[in-house]
Amino acid sequence: MESFSSIECFVRSAEAGSFAEAARRLSLTPAAVGKNVARLEARMGVRLFQRSTRSLMLTEAGQRFLNEVGSSFQIIQNAVANLAGAEGQPAGTLKVSMGTVFGRLYVVPLLGEFLRRYPAITPDWHFDNRQVDLIGQGFDAAIGGGFELPQGVVARKLAPAHRVLVASAGYLGGCAPIRHPEDLLGADGILIRSPQTGRVRSWPLSNRAQEHSPLSLKARMTMSDSEAACAAAEQGLGVALVSMPFAVPYLHSGALHRVLPGWYVDDGNISLYYAEHKLLPGKTRAFIDFVIEQFAEQKLAERFSAI
Repeated sequence: MESFSSIECFVRSAEAGSFAEAARRLSLTPAAVGKNVARLEARMGVRLFQRSTRSLMLTEAGQRFLNEVGSSFQIIQNAVANLAGAEGQPAGTLKVSMGTVFGRLYVVPLLGEFLRRYPAITPDWHFDNRQVDLIGQGFDAAIGGGFELPQGVVARKLAPAHRVLVASAGYLGGCAPIRHPEDLLGADGILIRSPQTGRVRSWPLSNRAQEHSPLSLKARMTMSDSEAACAAAEQGLGVALVSMPFAVPYLHSGALHRVLPGWYVDDGNISLYYAEHKLLPGKTRAFIDFVIEQFAEQKLAERFSAI
């Protein structure tokens, strides 16, 4: 029987595409990872990787072996991690990705209660507005919206991802009345550029009756962050189309007001993403259940809904 450590080195190297990155995740040296993989290849009598100075690629046999052992290995590893928890409690480093401002506003405030319940878990939280490679980069979970769903990853809906039009009372008082979507043509627009594509996306507006209208907002300025757009709108610089979670604090304080409050942009869902396994690590299951519980208790789905 092949050693657990040799198979683990092979799987992590295949996921990471390099011995060096696999070594970092396993807290080993690249040489130790390479030797474990070479030992596995010698025992099996096949080459699992094509090696060069710049790349590490699976051979056909290596890909076949990964397909056969990958899911089973993960189940075994999760079972070992769960049993190794402190006094049966979830334990270990919890690596999670989330948007910078969204995480600060809605997830970081949950941290104290989470650690009181699960003191043996060490959060390793990454704040980034770009989609991460959940499995390839070794994340336990991610929170966000609009993610492409790769194979082996599941999404659990937390709240709708609606965008709304907002402006300050000062700006609205100094411009022509905006009563219909076509009235936006005369307004100064604060538009959002996608950090992934660099393009300003053109969304259709929807209302409660499921009617649709083009969003024709004249571009006065463009930003890549909804929080920054809210801050610009607060200064009376125009009408901003922003994600509802970022607008909520400004709307509650009265610093901004909904423009065309019956209309909104439907941008899918804010979801919790994690690897699809029959047996999740205890730390990951604890985090998933806790976030779902807190979103329900704080009625965040209702607060983020523009309807």
